[in-house]
Amino acid sequence: MLIALLAYLGGVLTILSPCILPVLPFVFARSDQPFVRSGLPLLAGMALTFALVATLAAVGGGWAVQANVIGRWLALGLLALFGLALIFPALSDRMTRPLVAWGSRLTETTGNKRGIGSSLLLGVATGLLWAPCAGPILGIIFTTAALQGASTNTTLLLLAYALGAATSLAIALLAGGKIFARMKKSMGAGETIKKVLGVAVLVGVAAIAAGLDTRVLANLSTAQTAGVESSLARLLGVSDKVQSTELETRNGMLVLPVEGQLPPLDGTGPWINSPPLTREQLKGKVVIIDFWTYSCINCIRSIPYVRAWYDRYKDDGLVVIGVHAPEFAFERDLANVQKAVTDLGIRYPVALDNKYALWRAMENNHWPAHYFIDAQGRVRYHHFGEGKYEESERVIRQLLTEAGRPPSPRMAGAEAARPDEIGADFSRIRSPETYLGYGRADRFTSGPFANNQPRDYALAPHFKLNDWGLSGRWRVERQAATSLSPGASIAMRFSARDLHLVLGPGAAGKPVRFRVTIDGKPPGRDAGSDIDANGMGVVREERLYQLIRHKGAIGERNFRIEFLDPGVQAFAFTFG
Repeated sequence: MLIALLAYLGGVLTILSPCILPVLPFVFARSDQPFVRSGLPLLAGMALTFALVATLAAVGGGWAVQANVIGRWLALGLLALFGLALIFPALSDRMTRPLVAWGSRLTETTGNKRGIGSSLLLGVATGLLWAPCAGPILGIIFTTAALQGASTNTTLLLLAYALGAATSLAIALLAGGKIFARMKKSMGAGETIKKVLGVAVLVGVAAIAAGLDTRVLANLSTAQTAGVESSLARLLGVSDKVQSTELETRNGMLVLPVEGQLPPLDGTGPWINSPPLTREQLKGKVVIIDFWTYSCINCIRSIPYVRAWYDRYKDDGLVVIGVHAPEFAFERDLANVQKAVTDLGIRYPVALDNKYALWRAMENNHWPAHYFIDAQGRVRYHHFGEGKYEESERVIRQLLTEAGRPPSPRMAGAEAARPDEIGADFSRIRSPETYLGYGRADRFTSGPFANNQPRDYALAPHFKLNDWGLSGRWRVERQAATSLSPGASIAMRFSARDLHLVLGPGAAGKPVRFRVTIDGKPPGRDAGSDIDANGMGVVREERLYQLIRHKGAIGERNFRIEFLDPGVQAFAFTFG
Protein backbone atom coordinates (compact mmCIF):
# COMPACT_ATOMS: atom_id res chain seq x y z
CA MET A 1 0.00 0.00 0.00
CA LEU A 2 2.81 2.41 0.89
CA ILE A 3 4.71 1.72 -2.31
CA ALA A 4 1.51 2.35 -4.33
CA LEU A 5 1.04 5.68 -2.53
CA LEU A 6 4.68 6.53 -3.16
CA ALA A 7 4.29 5.67 -6.86
CA TYR A 8 1.22 7.94 -7.10
CA LEU A 9 2.99 10.84 -5.37
CA GLY A 10 6.03 10.33 -7.60
CA GLY A 11 3.76 10.64 -10.63
CA VAL A 12 2.24 13.85 -9.26
CA LEU A 13 5.73 15.33 -9.00
CA THR A 14 6.45 14.77 -12.71
CA ILE A 15 4.70 18.07 -13.47
CA LEU A 16 7.82 19.72 -11.98
CA SER A 17 10.17 17.64 -14.12
CA PRO A 18 11.44 18.66 -17.58
CA CYS A 19 10.54 15.18 -18.84
CA ILE A 20 6.86 16.14 -18.94
CA LEU A 21 7.60 18.79 -21.60
CA PRO A 22 7.29 16.58 -24.73
CA VAL A 23 3.65 15.64 -24.02
CA LEU A 24 2.41 19.07 -22.92
CA PRO A 25 1.53 20.26 -26.45
CA PHE A 26 -0.69 17.20 -26.99
CA VAL A 27 -2.45 17.67 -23.65
CA PHE A 28 -2.98 21.44 -23.79
CA ALA A 29 -4.14 21.34 -27.40
CA ARG A 30 -7.51 20.16 -26.03
CA SER A 31 -7.73 22.68 -23.21
CA ASP A 32 -10.66 24.42 -24.92
CA GLN A 33 -12.80 21.25 -24.82
CA PRO A 34 -15.03 20.13 -21.91
CA PHE A 35 -12.78 18.38 -19.41
CA VAL A 36 -15.02 15.37 -18.69
CA ARG A 37 -15.56 14.50 -22.37
CA SER A 38 -12.11 15.50 -23.67
CA GLY A 39 -9.35 16.02 -21.13
CA LEU A 40 -10.31 13.19 -18.77
CA PRO A 41 -10.50 10.44 -21.47
CA LEU A 42 -7.20 11.68 -22.92
CA LEU A 43 -5.43 11.46 -19.56
CA ALA A 44 -7.02 8.09 -18.79
CA GLY A 45 -5.85 6.69 -22.12
CA MET A 46 -2.37 8.07 -21.49
CA ALA A 47 -2.15 6.53 -18.00
CA LEU A 48 -3.43 3.09 -19.01
CA THR A 49 -1.22 2.90 -22.10
CA PHE A 50 1.89 4.01 -20.22
CA ALA A 51 1.31 1.39 -17.52
CA LEU A 52 1.00 -1.38 -20.12
CA VAL A 53 3.91 -0.25 -22.30
CA ALA A 54 6.19 0.37 -19.30
CA THR A 55 5.46 -3.11 -17.96
CA LEU A 56 6.42 -4.65 -21.29
CA ALA A 57 9.51 -2.43 -21.56
CA ALA A 58 10.70 -3.48 -18.10
CA VAL A 59 10.28 -7.22 -18.54
CA GLY A 60 9.32 -7.98 -22.12
CA GLY A 61 11.28 -9.57 -24.94
CA GLY A 62 12.18 -8.39 -28.39
CA TRP A 63 8.63 -8.78 -29.73
CA ALA A 64 7.34 -6.32 -27.12
CA VAL A 65 10.05 -3.82 -27.97
CA GLN A 66 9.29 -4.07 -31.69
CA ALA A 67 5.56 -3.65 -31.03
CA ASN A 68 6.31 -0.53 -29.00
CA VAL A 69 8.43 0.91 -31.83
CA ILE A 70 5.59 0.37 -34.32
CA GLY A 71 3.09 1.83 -31.86
CA ARG A 72 5.20 4.95 -31.37
CA TRP A 73 5.33 5.63 -35.11
CA LEU A 74 1.58 5.14 -35.43
CA ALA A 75 1.10 7.49 -32.48
CA LEU A 76 3.32 10.11 -34.09
CA GLY A 77 1.31 9.88 -37.29
CA LEU A 78 -1.98 10.25 -35.43
CA LEU A 79 -0.76 13.25 -33.43
CA ALA A 80 0.67 14.89 -36.56
CA LEU A 81 -2.81 14.52 -38.10
CA PHE A 82 -4.27 16.09 -34.97
CA GLY A 83 -1.85 19.05 -35.22
CA LEU A 84 -2.73 19.62 -38.88
CA ALA A 85 -6.43 19.52 -37.99
CA LEU A 86 -5.91 22.33 -35.51
CA ILE A 87 -4.07 24.47 -38.07
CA PHE A 88 -6.37 23.75 -41.06
CA PRO A 89 -9.96 23.26 -39.85
CA ALA A 90 -11.35 22.80 -43.37
CA LEU A 91 -8.71 20.20 -44.23
CA SER A 92 -9.34 18.41 -40.94
CA ASP A 93 -12.94 17.64 -41.90
CA ARG A 94 -11.74 15.61 -44.87
CA MET A 95 -8.66 14.06 -43.24
CA THR A 96 -10.31 13.00 -39.99
CA ARG A 97 -13.66 11.80 -41.38
CA PRO A 98 -12.84 8.08 -40.77
CA LEU A 99 -11.58 8.86 -37.28
CA VAL A 100 -14.66 10.94 -36.47
CA ALA A 101 -16.91 8.14 -37.71
CA TRP A 102 -15.04 5.62 -35.54
CA GLY A 103 -15.27 7.94 -32.55
CA SER A 104 -18.97 8.47 -33.13
CA ARG A 105 -19.64 4.72 -33.18
CA LEU A 106 -17.66 4.28 -29.99
CA THR A 107 -19.48 7.02 -28.13
CA GLU A 108 -22.88 5.87 -29.37
CA THR A 109 -22.14 2.41 -27.95
CA THR A 110 -21.20 3.82 -24.56
CA GLY A 111 -24.03 6.28 -24.45
CA ASN A 112 -21.78 9.35 -24.04
CA LYS A 113 -21.62 12.43 -26.16
CA ARG A 114 -19.45 12.58 -29.21
CA GLY A 115 -15.74 13.29 -28.59
CA ILE A 116 -14.78 10.73 -25.96
CA GLY A 117 -13.57 8.17 -28.51
CA SER A 118 -11.16 10.51 -30.27
CA SER A 119 -9.87 11.89 -26.95
CA LEU A 120 -9.24 8.40 -25.63
CA LEU A 121 -7.39 7.49 -28.84
CA LEU A 122 -5.24 10.61 -28.55
CA GLY A 123 -4.53 9.64 -24.94
CA VAL A 124 -3.36 6.20 -26.07
CA ALA A 125 -1.04 7.88 -28.59
CA THR A 126 0.33 10.20 -25.90
CA GLY A 127 0.92 7.28 -23.55
CA LEU A 128 2.97 5.52 -26.24
CA LEU A 129 5.26 8.55 -26.50
CA TRP A 130 5.60 9.59 -22.85
CA ALA A 131 8.89 8.51 -21.22
CA PRO A 132 9.17 10.17 -17.79
CA CYS A 133 12.53 10.73 -16.12
CA ALA A 134 13.56 7.68 -14.07
CA GLY A 135 13.95 9.41 -10.72
CA PRO A 136 14.34 7.57 -7.40
CA ILE A 137 10.67 6.50 -7.21
CA LEU A 138 10.31 5.26 -10.79
CA GLY A 139 13.74 3.65 -10.41
CA ILE A 140 12.47 1.59 -7.47
CA ILE A 141 9.46 0.48 -9.53
CA PHE A 142 11.52 -0.49 -12.58
CA THR A 143 14.09 -2.34 -10.46
CA THR A 144 11.27 -4.33 -8.87
CA ALA A 145 9.82 -5.07 -12.32
CA ALA A 146 13.14 -6.18 -13.76
CA LEU A 147 13.87 -8.49 -10.82
CA GLN A 148 10.41 -9.95 -10.25
CA GLY A 149 9.19 -10.24 -13.82
CA ALA A 150 5.77 -9.41 -15.23
CA SER A 151 3.07 -9.26 -12.59
CA THR A 152 -0.18 -7.54 -11.75
CA ASN A 153 1.63 -5.73 -8.95
CA THR A 154 4.16 -4.22 -11.36
CA THR A 155 1.44 -2.95 -13.68
CA LEU A 156 -0.57 -1.51 -10.78
CA LEU A 157 2.45 0.39 -9.47
CA LEU A 158 3.15 1.81 -12.92
CA LEU A 159 -0.53 2.69 -13.27
CA ALA A 160 -0.43 4.47 -9.90
CA TYR A 161 2.57 6.46 -11.11
CA ALA A 162 0.81 7.36 -14.38
CA LEU A 163 -2.39 8.32 -12.53
CA GLY A 164 -0.34 10.65 -10.34
CA ALA A 165 1.03 12.34 -13.44
CA ALA A 166 -2.47 12.47 -14.92
CA THR A 167 -3.75 14.13 -11.73
CA SER A 168 -1.24 16.97 -11.90
CA LEU A 169 -1.82 17.33 -15.65
CA ALA A 170 -5.58 17.42 -15.06
CA ILE A 171 -5.18 20.31 -12.64
CA ALA A 172 -2.98 22.11 -15.15
CA LEU A 173 -5.45 21.32 -17.95
CA LEU A 174 -8.40 22.70 -15.97
CA ALA A 175 -6.46 25.88 -15.29
CA GLY A 176 -5.38 26.05 -18.94
CA GLY A 177 -9.00 25.69 -20.06
CA LYS A 178 -10.03 28.69 -18.00
CA ILE A 179 -7.16 30.73 -19.38
CA PHE A 180 -8.08 29.68 -22.94
CA ALA A 181 -11.72 30.70 -22.39
CA ARG A 182 -10.72 34.10 -21.02
CA MET A 183 -8.33 34.75 -23.91
CA LYS A 184 -10.96 33.77 -26.45
CA LYS A 185 -13.53 35.99 -24.79
CA SER A 186 -11.28 39.04 -24.36
CA MET A 187 -9.27 38.78 -27.57
CA GLY A 188 -11.54 36.89 -29.92
CA ALA A 189 -8.54 34.84 -30.89
CA GLY A 190 -9.86 31.32 -30.45
CA GLU A 191 -8.87 30.09 -33.92
CA THR A 192 -5.46 31.76 -33.72
CA ILE A 193 -4.75 30.08 -30.39
CA LYS A 194 -5.78 26.73 -31.90
CA LYS A 195 -3.37 27.21 -34.77
CA VAL A 196 -0.54 28.11 -32.40
CA LEU A 197 -1.27 24.94 -30.41
CA GLY A 198 -1.36 22.98 -33.67
CA VAL A 199 2.10 24.25 -34.56
CA ALA A 200 3.29 23.29 -31.06
CA VAL A 201 1.90 19.78 -31.58
CA LEU A 202 3.72 19.40 -34.90
CA VAL A 203 6.96 20.70 -33.36
CA GLY A 204 6.55 18.14 -30.56
CA VAL A 205 5.95 15.34 -33.06
CA ALA A 206 9.01 16.33 -35.10
CA ALA A 207 11.20 16.56 -32.00
CA ILE A 208 10.18 13.12 -30.75
CA ALA A 209 10.52 11.55 -34.22
CA ALA A 210 14.08 12.93 -34.51
CA GLY A 211 15.01 11.90 -30.99
CA LEU A 212 15.61 15.53 -30.02
CA ASP A 213 13.42 15.25 -26.94
CA THR A 214 15.69 12.72 -25.23
CA ARG A 215 18.85 14.59 -26.22
CA VAL A 216 17.57 17.89 -24.82
CA LEU A 217 16.14 16.33 -21.67
CA ALA A 218 19.39 14.50 -21.01
CA ASN A 219 21.00 17.90 -20.46
CA LEU A 220 18.28 19.25 -18.15
CA SER A 221 18.49 18.81 -14.40
CA THR A 222 15.92 16.71 -12.55
CA ALA A 223 17.41 17.57 -9.18
CA GLN A 224 14.35 19.60 -8.28
CA THR A 225 12.21 16.47 -8.18
CA ALA A 226 14.83 13.87 -7.26
CA GLY A 227 15.44 15.42 -3.86
CA VAL A 228 11.73 15.61 -3.09
CA GLU A 229 11.20 12.03 -4.30
CA SER A 230 14.00 10.71 -2.11
CA SER A 231 12.56 12.51 0.91
CA LEU A 232 9.11 11.08 0.18
CA ALA A 233 10.50 7.57 -0.18
CA ARG A 234 12.36 7.79 3.13
CA LEU A 235 9.28 9.26 4.83
CA LEU A 236 7.15 6.32 3.70
CA GLY A 237 9.87 3.80 4.54
CA VAL A 238 10.33 2.36 1.05
CA SER A 239 13.49 4.16 0.00
CA ASP A 240 16.87 2.63 -0.62
CA LYS A 241 18.96 2.44 2.51
CA VAL A 242 21.57 5.13 2.92
CA GLN A 243 25.01 4.29 1.57
CA SER A 244 26.27 3.30 5.00
CA THR A 245 25.43 3.89 8.62
CA GLU A 246 27.59 6.52 10.27
CA LEU A 247 29.78 4.82 12.84
CA GLU A 248 29.74 6.16 16.39
CA THR A 249 32.05 5.22 19.23
CA ARG A 250 30.94 4.74 22.82
CA ASN A 251 33.32 3.67 25.59
CA GLY A 252 35.92 2.76 23.00
CA MET A 253 33.53 0.47 21.06
CA LEU A 254 31.68 1.04 17.81
CA VAL A 255 27.92 1.45 18.10
CA LEU A 256 26.55 -1.17 15.69
CA PRO A 257 22.74 -1.34 15.82
CA VAL A 258 20.86 -4.44 14.64
CA GLU A 259 19.60 -3.81 11.08
CA GLY A 260 17.89 -7.16 10.60
CA GLN A 261 18.53 -10.89 10.34
CA LEU A 262 20.51 -12.76 7.70
CA PRO A 263 17.86 -14.43 5.49
CA PRO A 264 18.13 -18.12 4.50
CA LEU A 265 20.52 -18.76 1.63
CA ASP A 266 17.96 -20.93 -0.18
CA GLY A 267 17.67 -20.20 -3.89
CA THR A 268 21.33 -19.33 -4.39
CA GLY A 269 23.78 -21.52 -6.28
CA PRO A 270 25.60 -23.17 -7.80
CA TRP A 271 28.50 -22.48 -5.44
CA ILE A 272 32.18 -21.96 -6.26
CA ASN A 273 35.07 -22.68 -3.85
CA SER A 274 32.68 -24.28 -1.38
CA PRO A 275 29.74 -26.66 -1.03
CA PRO A 276 26.42 -24.85 -0.48
CA LEU A 277 26.32 -23.09 2.88
CA THR A 278 23.24 -22.63 5.04
CA ARG A 279 22.32 -19.98 7.56
CA GLU A 280 22.43 -22.59 10.31
CA GLN A 281 26.04 -23.52 9.41
CA LEU A 282 27.06 -19.87 9.77
CA LYS A 283 25.82 -19.46 13.34
CA GLY A 284 28.73 -18.58 15.60
CA LYS A 285 30.66 -17.08 12.66
CA VAL A 286 31.10 -13.47 11.62
CA VAL A 287 29.92 -13.23 8.00
CA ILE A 288 30.42 -10.74 5.18
CA ILE A 289 27.92 -10.89 2.32
CA ASP A 290 29.50 -9.21 -0.72
CA PHE A 291 27.08 -8.59 -3.60
CA TRP A 292 29.11 -8.25 -6.78
CA THR A 293 29.20 -8.99 -10.49
CA TYR A 294 32.35 -9.57 -12.47
CA SER A 295 32.00 -6.85 -15.12
CA CYS A 296 31.32 -4.14 -12.51
CA ILE A 297 34.47 -2.01 -12.16
CA ASN A 298 33.43 -0.79 -8.70
CA CYS A 299 33.10 -4.41 -7.59
CA ILE A 300 36.48 -5.31 -9.07
CA ARG A 301 38.17 -2.43 -7.24
CA SER A 302 36.68 -3.49 -3.90
CA ILE A 303 37.73 -7.14 -4.24
CA PRO A 304 41.37 -6.64 -3.06
CA TYR A 305 40.02 -5.46 0.29
CA VAL A 306 37.54 -8.33 0.57
CA ARG A 307 40.33 -10.79 -0.32
CA ALA A 308 42.58 -9.22 2.32
CA TRP A 309 39.86 -9.45 5.00
CA TYR A 310 39.29 -13.09 4.17
CA ASP A 311 43.01 -13.96 4.23
CA ARG A 312 43.63 -12.01 7.44
CA TYR A 313 40.62 -13.11 9.53
CA LYS A 314 39.41 -16.47 8.19
CA ASP A 315 41.29 -18.31 10.97
CA ASP A 316 39.60 -16.04 13.54
CA GLY A 317 36.11 -17.11 12.47
CA LEU A 318 35.34 -14.79 9.55
CA VAL A 319 33.35 -16.22 6.61
CA VAL A 320 33.13 -14.24 3.37
CA ILE A 321 30.44 -15.12 0.82
CA GLY A 322 30.63 -13.43 -2.55
CA VAL A 323 27.06 -13.35 -3.89
CA HIS A 324 27.30 -12.96 -7.66
CA ALA A 325 24.13 -11.16 -8.83
CA PRO A 326 24.35 -10.59 -12.62
CA GLU A 327 23.76 -7.26 -14.32
CA PHE A 328 24.14 -8.50 -17.91
CA ALA A 329 22.88 -11.78 -19.39
CA PHE A 330 26.37 -13.23 -19.99
CA GLU A 331 27.13 -12.88 -16.27
CA ARG A 332 24.63 -15.66 -15.52
CA ASP A 333 26.88 -18.28 -17.09
CA LEU A 334 28.61 -20.46 -14.48
CA ALA A 335 31.74 -20.97 -16.60
CA ASN A 336 32.15 -17.21 -17.04
CA VAL A 337 31.83 -16.61 -13.29
CA GLN A 338 34.25 -19.46 -12.49
CA LYS A 339 36.86 -17.95 -14.80
CA ALA A 340 36.37 -14.50 -13.25
CA VAL A 341 36.76 -15.97 -9.75
CA THR A 342 40.05 -17.58 -10.82
CA ASP A 343 41.32 -14.47 -12.60
CA LEU A 344 40.52 -12.27 -9.60
CA GLY A 345 42.23 -14.62 -7.15
CA ILE A 346 39.06 -15.15 -5.10
CA ARG A 347 39.44 -18.08 -2.70
CA TYR A 348 36.39 -17.53 -0.51
CA PRO A 349 32.97 -19.08 -1.30
CA VAL A 350 31.00 -17.56 -4.16
CA ALA A 351 27.29 -18.25 -4.72
CA LEU A 352 25.49 -17.40 -7.96
CA ASP A 353 22.27 -15.49 -7.34
CA ASN A 354 20.87 -15.53 -10.88
CA LYS A 355 17.28 -15.39 -9.60
CA TYR A 356 18.10 -12.52 -7.19
CA ALA A 357 16.77 -14.60 -4.29
CA LEU A 358 19.16 -13.29 -1.63
CA TRP A 359 19.34 -9.89 -3.36
CA ARG A 360 15.58 -9.45 -2.84
CA ALA A 361 15.55 -11.01 0.61
CA MET A 362 18.12 -8.45 1.79
CA GLU A 363 16.38 -5.63 -0.12
CA ASN A 364 19.63 -4.80 -1.88
CA ASN A 365 19.90 -2.52 -4.91
CA HIS A 366 23.65 -1.96 -5.23
CA TRP A 367 26.86 -3.31 -6.75
CA PRO A 368 29.03 -3.71 -4.73
CA ALA A 369 27.24 -4.01 -1.40
CA HIS A 370 28.81 -5.34 1.80
CA TYR A 371 26.69 -6.58 4.70
CA PHE A 372 28.36 -7.47 8.00
CA ILE A 373 26.62 -10.18 10.09
CA ASP A 374 27.48 -11.03 13.68
CA ALA A 375 27.81 -14.49 15.25
CA GLN A 376 24.09 -14.47 16.10
CA GLY A 377 23.08 -14.01 12.47
CA ARG A 378 22.17 -10.33 12.81
CA VAL A 379 23.06 -7.66 10.24
CA ARG A 380 25.02 -5.01 12.14
CA TYR A 381 26.48 -2.81 9.40
CA HIS A 382 26.34 -2.27 5.66
CA HIS A 383 28.17 -0.24 3.03
CA PHE A 384 27.35 0.35 -0.64
CA GLY A 385 29.91 1.13 -3.31
CA GLU A 386 33.63 1.64 -2.93
CA GLY A 387 35.38 3.20 0.03
CA LYS A 388 35.24 3.18 3.84
CA TYR A 389 37.44 0.08 3.91
CA GLU A 390 39.16 1.02 7.17
CA GLU A 391 35.82 1.54 8.90
CA SER A 392 34.57 -1.76 7.53
CA GLU A 393 37.61 -3.57 8.90
CA ARG A 394 37.01 -2.01 12.31
CA VAL A 395 33.50 -3.49 12.18
CA ILE A 396 34.94 -6.94 11.36
CA ARG A 397 37.37 -6.77 14.26
CA GLN A 398 34.69 -5.70 16.73
CA LEU A 399 32.25 -8.41 15.64
CA LEU A 400 35.00 -11.01 16.01
CA THR A 401 35.75 -9.67 19.48
CA GLU A 402 32.05 -9.85 20.40
CA ALA A 403 32.09 -13.50 19.25
CA GLY A 404 34.94 -14.27 21.65
CA ARG A 405 37.59 -14.44 18.89
CA PRO A 406 39.54 -11.16 19.25
CA PRO A 407 42.03 -10.82 16.37
CA SER A 408 45.65 -9.72 16.73
CA PRO A 409 46.42 -6.00 16.35
CA ARG A 410 47.74 -6.43 12.80
CA MET A 411 45.38 -4.96 10.20
CA ALA A 412 44.81 -6.47 6.76
CA GLY A 413 46.78 -5.02 3.87
CA ALA A 414 44.96 -4.93 0.53
CA GLU A 415 47.01 -5.37 -2.62
CA ALA A 416 45.74 -5.08 -6.17
CA ALA A 417 46.49 -8.21 -8.18
CA ARG A 418 45.42 -6.62 -11.49
CA PRO A 419 45.63 -3.09 -12.94
CA ASP A 420 41.85 -2.70 -12.94
CA GLU A 421 41.75 -3.41 -9.19
CA ILE A 422 43.61 -0.19 -8.38
CA GLY A 423 41.31 2.33 -6.73
CA ALA A 424 39.61 4.99 -8.82
CA ASP A 425 40.70 8.62 -8.84
CA PHE A 426 37.24 9.91 -7.88
CA SER A 427 38.36 13.52 -7.59
CA ARG A 428 38.97 13.69 -11.34
CA ILE A 429 36.20 11.49 -12.79
CA ARG A 430 33.82 13.60 -14.86
CA SER A 431 32.33 10.79 -16.94
CA PRO A 432 29.55 8.51 -15.64
CA GLU A 433 28.95 4.84 -16.32
CA THR A 434 27.45 4.75 -19.81
CA TYR A 435 25.35 1.88 -21.21
CA LEU A 436 25.36 1.06 -24.92
CA GLY A 437 22.10 -0.90 -25.13
CA TYR A 438 18.99 1.15 -25.85
CA GLY A 439 17.41 0.12 -22.53
CA ARG A 440 19.59 2.54 -20.52
CA ALA A 441 21.53 4.50 -23.12
CA ASP A 442 22.16 8.21 -22.65
CA ARG A 443 23.97 10.95 -24.60
CA PHE A 444 23.84 8.94 -27.85
CA THR A 445 24.59 11.22 -30.83
CA SER A 446 24.31 8.94 -33.88
CA GLY A 447 20.58 9.39 -34.37
CA PRO A 448 17.69 7.34 -32.96
CA PHE A 449 18.28 3.64 -32.33
CA ALA A 450 16.78 1.11 -34.73
CA ASN A 451 15.93 -1.15 -31.81
CA ASN A 452 16.93 -4.79 -32.48
CA GLN A 453 17.35 -4.08 -36.20
CA PRO A 454 20.55 -3.81 -38.29
CA ARG A 455 21.40 -0.24 -39.19
CA ASP A 456 24.29 1.84 -40.53
CA TYR A 457 25.26 4.56 -38.04
CA ALA A 458 27.56 7.57 -38.45
CA LEU A 459 29.45 9.60 -35.87
CA ALA A 460 28.42 13.19 -35.19
CA PRO A 461 31.01 15.76 -36.35
CA HIS A 462 31.54 17.11 -32.82
CA PHE A 463 31.15 15.58 -29.36
CA LYS A 464 30.53 17.35 -26.07
CA LEU A 465 31.81 15.78 -22.86
CA ASN A 466 30.21 12.33 -22.32
CA ASP A 467 28.62 12.23 -25.78
CA TRP A 468 29.12 8.93 -27.61
CA GLY A 469 28.18 7.39 -30.91
CA LEU A 470 28.49 4.49 -33.33
CA SER A 471 29.98 4.21 -36.81
CA GLY A 472 29.37 1.39 -39.26
CA ARG A 473 26.73 -1.33 -39.18
CA TRP A 474 25.35 -2.30 -35.75
CA ARG A 475 22.37 -4.02 -34.18
CA VAL A 476 21.52 -2.29 -30.90
CA GLU A 477 19.59 -4.40 -28.40
CA ARG A 478 18.34 -3.67 -24.89
CA GLN A 479 21.60 -4.54 -23.12
CA ALA A 480 24.26 -4.32 -25.82
CA ALA A 481 25.28 -3.15 -29.27
CA THR A 482 26.57 -5.83 -31.71
CA SER A 483 28.87 -4.90 -34.61
CA LEU A 484 27.84 -6.41 -37.95
CA SER A 485 30.65 -5.29 -40.24
CA PRO A 486 34.45 -4.94 -40.17
CA GLY A 487 35.54 -1.44 -39.25
CA ALA A 488 32.53 -0.67 -37.04
CA SER A 489 33.54 1.66 -34.23
CA ILE A 490 32.46 3.36 -31.00
CA ALA A 491 33.57 6.86 -30.04
CA MET A 492 33.17 8.87 -26.84
CA ARG A 493 34.48 12.10 -25.34
CA PHE A 494 35.39 11.42 -21.72
CA SER A 495 37.36 12.78 -18.78
CA ALA A 496 38.83 10.31 -16.26
CA ARG A 497 42.09 8.56 -15.45
CA ASP A 498 40.84 5.14 -16.61
CA LEU A 499 38.42 4.06 -19.31
CA HIS A 500 36.99 0.53 -19.32
CA LEU A 501 34.57 -1.12 -21.72
CA VAL A 502 32.55 -4.27 -21.09
CA LEU A 503 32.94 -6.38 -24.24
CA GLY A 504 32.24 -9.90 -25.48
CA PRO A 505 32.94 -11.86 -28.68
CA GLY A 506 29.24 -12.24 -29.46
CA ALA A 507 27.18 -15.31 -30.31
CA ALA A 508 29.80 -16.76 -32.67
CA GLY A 509 32.40 -16.77 -29.91
CA LYS A 510 35.22 -15.90 -32.33
CA PRO A 511 37.99 -13.51 -31.22
CA VAL A 512 37.48 -9.92 -32.38
CA ARG A 513 40.52 -7.72 -33.04
CA PHE A 514 40.30 -4.02 -32.28
CA ARG A 515 42.31 -0.79 -32.39
CA VAL A 516 42.05 2.08 -29.85
CA THR A 517 42.99 5.70 -30.48
CA ILE A 518 43.00 8.76 -28.24
CA ASP A 519 42.51 12.10 -29.99
CA GLY A 520 43.16 10.24 -33.24
CA LYS A 521 46.53 8.78 -32.16
CA PRO A 522 47.72 5.49 -30.61
CA PRO A 523 47.51 5.69 -26.79
CA GLY A 524 51.24 5.05 -26.23
CA ARG A 525 52.07 5.15 -22.52
CA ASP A 526 48.38 5.78 -21.69
CA ALA A 527 47.42 2.31 -22.93
CA GLY A 528 45.38 0.21 -20.51
CA SER A 529 46.27 -3.32 -19.47
CA ASP A 530 44.24 -4.94 -22.30
CA ILE A 531 45.94 -3.17 -25.23
CA ASP A 532 49.48 -2.44 -26.36
CA ALA A 533 51.05 0.97 -26.95
CA ASN A 534 49.73 0.96 -30.51
CA GLY A 535 46.20 0.48 -29.21
CA MET A 536 45.82 -3.09 -30.48
CA GLY A 537 43.87 -5.71 -28.55
CA VAL A 538 41.61 -8.76 -28.91
CA VAL A 539 38.21 -9.55 -27.39
CA ARG A 540 38.28 -13.24 -26.49
CA GLU A 541 35.79 -13.43 -23.63
CA GLU A 542 32.95 -11.51 -22.03
CA ARG A 543 34.41 -9.24 -19.37
CA LEU A 544 35.52 -5.72 -18.54
CA TYR A 545 38.51 -4.52 -20.61
CA GLN A 546 40.81 -1.76 -19.35
CA LEU A 547 41.61 0.31 -22.44
CA ILE A 548 42.98 3.61 -21.14
CA ARG A 549 45.02 4.48 -18.04
CA HIS A 550 46.40 8.01 -18.11
CA LYS A 551 49.93 8.35 -16.82
CA GLY A 552 50.00 12.14 -17.09
CA ALA A 553 47.53 15.01 -17.06
CA ILE A 554 43.83 14.18 -17.17
CA GLY A 555 41.43 16.21 -19.28
CA GLU A 556 38.75 15.79 -21.91
CA ARG A 557 39.87 13.26 -24.54
CA ASN A 558 38.31 11.76 -27.65
CA PHE A 559 38.27 7.96 -27.41
CA ARG A 560 37.63 5.68 -30.37
CA ILE A 561 37.68 1.90 -30.67
CA GLU A 562 37.51 0.30 -34.12
CA PHE A 563 36.67 -3.40 -34.39
CA LEU A 564 38.59 -4.99 -37.24
CA ASP A 565 36.33 -8.06 -37.22
CA PRO A 566 32.52 -8.18 -36.94
CA GLY A 567 30.59 -9.77 -34.11
CA VAL A 568 31.67 -7.92 -30.98
CA GLN A 569 29.13 -7.13 -28.26
CA ALA A 570 29.65 -3.86 -26.38
CA PHE A 571 27.75 -3.35 -23.14
CA ALA A 572 28.94 -0.38 -21.07
CA PHE A 573 31.69 2.18 -20.42
CA THR A 574 32.98 2.59 -16.87
CA PHE A 575 35.60 5.01 -15.57
CA GLY A 576 38.15 5.21 -12.78
